[in-house]
Amino acid sequence: MIARLIVQTLLSLIAMGVLLFGAAGTPAWPAAWLYLLEIGVAGVWVGLWLARVDPDLLEQRMRPFISREQSQWDRVFMSIVLIGMGAWLVLIGVDAVRSGWSRVPLWASVVGAIAVFVVFPLTREVYRANHFATPIVKVQYERGHKVVDSGPYAIVRHPMYGAAILYFIGTPLMLGSWWGLACAPLLTAALGYRAVREERTLAEGLPGYREYLLRVRYRFVPGVW
Repeated sequence: MIARLIVQTLLSLIAMGVLLFGAAGTPAWPAAWLYLLEIGVAGVWVGLWLARVDPDLLEQRMRPFISREQSQWDRVFMSIVLIGMGAWLVLIGVDAVRSGWSRVPLWASVVGAIAVFVVFPLTREVYRANHFATPIVKVQYERGHKVVDSGPYAIVRHPMYGAAILYFIGTPLMLGSWWGLACAPLLTAALGYRAVREERTLAEGLPGYREYLLRVRYRFVPGVW
């Protein structure tokens, strides 16, 4: 399982590198190398921790994001997301390096790097609290699915999506693209759509989830939404 984790991480990093450096038109982009190193090391760190405390969840997390187990709407959504994320990385590469449209100050890039890093310990807390935090939207009857309302789930309904907002903000800042940052609201809105559809699915099939929706008011950010 550890070998599979490392291989999948490397393949993901290679794919992202191809998009970023291909769009930039040069491998001479230090910020992108640091970005890939950061998310690679942090991702393996979380994966190794999960392999120790909840190997079943790690196994679930390493499965494809698109499968027959999903409803049709989620398969379509995830397909669009994968394409959209790729296009986002290409835009960042073109903006930050090839065309040089943006001029992001160093302090903002540092803030972006910090934001990207924070995503990983936040995600680890999600995994610690929720044994059912798989990439697929469905009621996991075969795994004894139950409502989770502890840890970050006592604060917001979708803490992992909330952490993803930091990723959407931190990535373009670290890589130096204002145009990439301008896409953050659109990416967040897409997560919002999935969160609403996910809640409908769980409310229909997971006992106690409707009551959870009444107890925890906010989806992503306390006091906002």
